[in-house]
Amino acid sequence: MGHSNRKFDVFGVGNALVDTLAFVDESFLERHQLARGIMTLADSRRQGDLLHDLQDRSLELRSGGSAANTMWTLARLGGKAVYAGKVAADANGEFYRRDLGEAGIEFYVKEAAEDHGATGTCVVMTTPDSQRTMCTHLGVSTRLHSHDIDEERLKSAKFLYLEGYLWDAEAPRKACERAMEMARKHDVRVALTFSDPFCVERYRDEFRRAVHEFCDVVFCNADEARAFTGWHELDACIKELNGLAHHVFITNSGEGAFVAEGGTVQHVAGFPVKAVDTNGAGDAFAGGALFGLSQGRSSAEAARIGNYMGAQVVQIHGARLFNDYREHIKGILA
Repeated sequence: MGHSNRKFDVFGVGNALVDTLAFVDESFLERHQLARGIMTLADSRRQGDLLHDLQDRSLELRSGGSAANTMWTLARLGGKAVYAGKVAADANGEFYRRDLGEAGIEFYVKEAAEDHGATGTCVVMTTPDSQRTMCTHLGVSTRLHSHDIDEERLKSAKFLYLEGYLWDAEAPRKACERAMEMARKHDVRVALTFSDPFCVERYRDEFRRAVHEFCDVVFCNADEARAFTGWHELDACIKELNGLAHHVFITNSGEGAFVAEGGTVQHVAGFPVKAVDTNGAGDAFAGGALFGLSQGRSSAEAARIGNYMGAQVVQIHGARLFNDYREHIKGILA
């Protein structure tokens, strides 16, 4: 099947998590011994302690998870996304399913049985410097299995997109391997985001293997690039990443992004904005860039769309944009 006549632009796979968003100060993170700016895995008790301490603040609920945020951004640009992630047959799971459906994202994975745990949740805490720190209880998202990857849907997509966080549990990691093998079989291009520098440090060898054997597109930020390559100088990181996949996108917060492909490196300027919350910036960048690539745009144009969507999301609280951005594309690329 040619890429141009496929039903979906991107088939995304990720941890299906319901996010609770809160603004906190530095002392809150210190009190709960949370490493700022990264994602910490926790059990339900630890997460419950956090929520108890947040009960007098205004909290917002969102359907989240890194890859789901990326599919959401793609849909806001007019792209067609299908998403695989595991929720429970509980209130959060029902909220999640409805939220994605209303955004025009096809979400098809069956719920885990009711007596087997809860839908995964993530407390997303934003400090006054706009940095986001996350505490995640994966819940039943770790029960995403290889048989949950629907081959018919996957082969009718242009891209498969996987989040690095999936390597944190055995069943989802195997599901990723199966998805990548299926993608190769059906000429579906494979994209991987490294997700988090600590995630890269935990699974560097596995990521190297996945990138070497399967990936056409890699997304990472500067810190993840350093964790992956072991180099401190960003130029050295980019040089090493350049030879690993066809398209490599390295975001560098407000500085824009670097695009490395075929031995060449290009810097694509960002959009200067005042950030209030960095939550979801990398996810939105990936959604914009994947939209561009799926529409046949060059890597530099794709990065420009990614930079724009990342700049939009850091100006709001939370990782989700709610406007329709289809009409913005001409202006972004002008």
